Amino acid sequence: MPVLVMKFGGTSVADLARIKNAAGKVRHEVERGYDVIVIVSAMSGKTNELVGWVNETAPFYDAREYDAVVSSGENVTAGLMALTLQEMDVPARSWQGWQVPINTTSAHSAARFSSIPRDHLDAKFREGFKVAVVAGFQGLSPEGRITTLGRGGSDTTAVAFAAAFNAERCDIYTDVDGIYTTDPHIEKKARKLDRIAFEEMLELASLGAKVLQTRSVELAMRYKVKLRVLSSFDDTDEHSGTLVCDEEDIMESRVVSGVAYSRDEAKMTLQAVADKPGIAAAIFGPLAEAGVNVDMIVQNISEQGHTDMTFSCPTDQVARAGRAMTEARERGDIAFDGLVADTDVAKVSVVGIGMRSHAGVAAQMFKSLAAEGINIKVITTSEIKISVLIDRKYLELAVQALHDAFELDKAN
Repeated sequence: MPVLVMKFGGTSVADLARIKNAAGKVRHEVERGYDVIVIVSAMSGKTNELVGWVNETAPFYDAREYDAVVSSGENVTAGLMALTLQEMDVPARSWQGWQVPINTTSAHSAARFSSIPRDHLDAKFREGFKVAVVAGFQGLSPEGRITTLGRGGSDTTAVAFAAAFNAERCDIYTDVDGIYTTDPHIEKKARKLDRIAFEEMLELASLGAKVLQTRSVELAMRYKVKLRVLSSFDDTDEHSGTLVCDEEDIMESRVVSGVAYSRDEAKMTLQAVADKPGIAAAIFGPLAEAGVNVDMIVQNISEQGHTDMTFSCPTDQVARAGRAMTEARERGDIAFDGLVADTDVAKVSVVGIGMRSHAGVAAQMFKSLAAEGINIKVITTSEIKISVLIDRKYLELAVQALHDAFELDKAN
């Protein structure tokens, strides 16, 4: 039988009624002739509750025990989903990560897949079971301990299973009905996309779009897994949602496919840094070791052997970045006059694979922002993306202006 992977997020399994609704969608696919692997998240809010309990019990917790606690939410959902399917006369069995086993690295709370053997699940399908309900987000370390993959890891679990079992498709059920040109809460004219290329989705996910976890898109692109994002609350068919696929599967690409944003950005500037070989490594090495996710980097013109170095990072990492730079200065690794942090900025980006073959996208973007009186603080570009840092108070205006400028409300 062909295999289909179906993943249900926390809002889709938030209570027993929603689990029953999701199970109905699984039964429909079984009736269409599929063997189905269902990946489930914890019920909405449960993981946050478990994390809270861990932090309250032991602020400086053992990461192995953290994973043992926070992974338990998915186990509950998997069992309830299997029971619900059985009540619908669908042969189903639940699986925890260690039972498959989902083999991962030992990096607790940020583990990565190493292998997913097919033997156990294939044997159950041969016995007549039609559905394997697998707890997402979790795996098994080489030491035999439960691991977790980081928040949003159930998306990555679903893609990994789709790759391992050569699934026809991986359907990600969530509380939205697809991928939009931008956030509909900010721009009412935002339009749902029928298809989007892996590269575009990867950029949008990394730039702030929260529909799919970045690692899941990376994995899908590497193994050519067709992803479909659709709503668990609507009636769906084979044309529902948004298909994330190869660029070759899209007839004609728009120059810009979407506008993404991130509110939680900070701009940090090291003042009067010595301008000499190795200074960038001396700055960004300690930042990486401290776990600071640096995005944009700008180095000013050198004057009298000194320069300013500006970079952006998430606002919740500002203190960590400041401490890393202070410690580097105290060790004598770097010298600078001051460190200035601006936590009142936002990042806005336009993304599109069509940029590769069209000039003038940057000029149009900057002109549109200027027309609204929005000053650009930092710019960074890639082959299919242009991102800018602006004052946070202009975020909504910038998103709306760019959505209009590139006419994203109109279909191809």
